[in-house]
Amino acid sequence: MNTHFIAIGGSAMHNLAIALKDKGYHVTGSDDAIFEPSKSRLEIKGILPQEMGWFPDKITPNIDAVILGMHAHQDNPELAKAKELGLKIYSYPEFLYEQSKNKTRVVIAGSHGKTTITSMILHVLNFHQKDVDFMVGAQLEGFDCMVKLTQDNDFMVLEGDEYLSSPIDLRSKFLLYQPNIALLSGIAWDHINVFKTFDDYIEQFRKFVASITPGGVLVYNEEDAEVVKVVDAAENYFRKIPYKTPEYEINNDQVYLKTEMGDIPLSIFGAHNLLNLEGARHICQQLGIMDESFYEAIMSFKGASKRLEKVEREDKGTLYKDFAHAPSKVKATVKAFKEQFKKEKTYGFLELHTYSSLNPIFLEQYDHAMDGLDEAIVFYSEDALKIKRMEPISPELIQEKFKNNHLKVFTKAEDLHAYWNTLDKATGAYLMMSSGNFGGLDLTK
Repeated sequence: MNTHFIAIGGSAMHNLAIALKDKGYHVTGSDDAIFEPSKSRLEIKGILPQEMGWFPDKITPNIDAVILGMHAHQDNPELAKAKELGLKIYSYPEFLYEQSKNKTRVVIAGSHGKTTITSMILHVLNFHQKDVDFMVGAQLEGFDCMVKLTQDNDFMVLEGDEYLSSPIDLRSKFLLYQPNIALLSGIAWDHINVFKTFDDYIEQFRKFVASITPGGVLVYNEEDAEVVKVVDAAENYFRKIPYKTPEYEINNDQVYLKTEMGDIPLSIFGAHNLLNLEGARHICQQLGIMDESFYEAIMSFKGASKRLEKVEREDKGTLYKDFAHAPSKVKATVKAFKEQFKKEKTYGFLELHTYSSLNPIFLEQYDHAMDGLDEAIVFYSEDALKIKRMEPISPELIQEKFKNNHLKVFTKAEDLHAYWNTLDKATGAYLMMSSGNFGGLDLTK
C-alpha cells in the first residue's frame, strides 16, 4: 500500500509513518520543518523527506492513502493536488480506525490521565507478553514506537484525544474510533481555543459515549461529577463499570497500594496516579489480565514520559517534570507532590504555554492551583503572547486569577533563569510543570 503523509514530522504522525513502514507499506511524506527526535527516527527508517517544504509533484495517482496532519493548513498545495486527483484523504484518527476496524478497539479518553492510563495498560500487557496493537501519546520504557499496527493482533489500545482530527475534519479525534471497550477518566474544560464554552466541550464526551458499540463496555471515574452526568444521560446500551481511588499509604516515601493480596509497593506516587491505576486495572480485566497478574506487573511501572518523571540531576537533587498545564492537571499534580514530599521544602514552577492557559477567561480555572507549595512560580513569555496575537497579560492578573498573593510571576526567560540560579537545587523538592521548556532552562544542572 502506498501512503503519503502531509506533515510527517509531528509527534503522532511520524510514529504512525514508522509503524506503517514496519508493517511493509511504502511510505513517503513532506513537512516544512521537522525537529528531533522525529528527524532522526524518520531518517533511520529511510523515510525522512530529502528537503523541507510542500511539493505537489509528490502527489501521484498511485497513492492509496494521503494522511493529513493537524500541522498542515487547509490551503496546503499537496492537499490541493490530492483533492484534484480524487485521492482518499484520511485524518490521523480516521486512518487508525481503518487499520483497526476488524479488531476489538479499546479507547482511553478523558481530559486528564489518558496518557498515563494507556501507558499503564500497555506496560502490564507487555510485562505478560500479551501482544496488542496500540497508539499512545508518550514515549514508553520498553517500546520503540508510540504506534504499533499488525495484521494479526486481536486488540488495539488507543489513547482517545478530544482535539480536532485534521484541518479539514473538525470532529474530535476520539469520535472516529467507535470503541468496543472505553474508559472515561475525567472531564475538565480544555482547548478553549476550539471549544468556546464548557458545554461545547462536554458535548464531545457525550458523543464519545454515544459512539461505544452496542453491548460494549465503559469503565468510568465515579469520583468525577461531570463524568457521572454524561454516563447517566447516555441512551445507548453498554455495560458500565465505575472505579474510584483505591486505598494506599506512604511509608518512608514509599507508596503502598492496599489490596486483598497485601500491600503492593509502587514506583509512582499521587492520588491521581492511584486513580489512574485503578482504571487501568479494570481495563486489563476486560483484556484477560486478572488482578494478581496486574499487580505483579504494575509494581515496575515508573510512569509515562513527562508525567511526574524524575529528572536525574548532576547534584542528585529531587526534581520532577510533568506535562501538566491544564488547571485540573496542575491541581492534581501539585497535590500529589505535596503529599509525597511533606518533609521537604517544595518548589513548584508552572509555564503557561498554550492558547487556553494564556486566555484571561480561562485563567479563572487556575484558582488556588499552586496553593500549599512553599514557593510557587509562574512563567509565561510576553513574546509568545505577541506571536500568538494575544492580548498582554499582567503579572498582577496572574496572581489575581490564581488567588495567590505569594505567587512569583516571571515574563522574561532571562529573569526566570536568574532566579533559578539563586536556588540550591540539592535541597528541597522541585516540580516543573510545562508543555514547553521554560525558555530553554536546563533541568539537569
